[in-house]
Amino acid sequence: MLKTLALWVLGMFGLLQLIQIDIPEPPKQIDPGKEIKAPKLIMAMLKRSCYDCHSYETKMPWYGHISPISLEVKSHIKEGRKAVNFQEWSNYDDAKKQKIYKGIVKTINFRMPMPMYLIVHEDAKLTREEREIIKKWAESHIKEEVY
Repeated sequence: MLKTLALWVLGMFGLLQLIQIDIPEPPKQIDPGKEIKAPKLIMAMLKRSCYDCHSYETKMPWYGHISPISLEVKSHIKEGRKAVNFQEWSNYDDAKKQKIYKGIVKTINFRMPMPMYLIVHEDAKLTREEREIIKKWAESHIKEEVY
């Protein structure tokens, strides 16, 4: 009975490996001129805490290739790049950039980097002061809407 159950569990785990989410491969040549321009301190914080999901510089962990965890990891990367890819910044129009700056202001204190991500990426944690610096930087780029 226990042996049969173990075989079923192993079989289901094996079948899960057939289900994968593909994240688009980065271009062969990444144009550094398209990357967001920000002060060194801001760039350092963005690269440390945001680039894993919001750029082509994803460092896929070993568990990022094993289902069902890979489904979650790759889904977050795919959605993160869709929301903003800091290495494609110059491709965005002004309205998209404004939306991103406003999104940074809203999410930097509570949702980004994602708490689940921080469990295994402690180096990506931002201090309260770092969050405030990023927030003020983003706020400084938000243009007032004229009616």
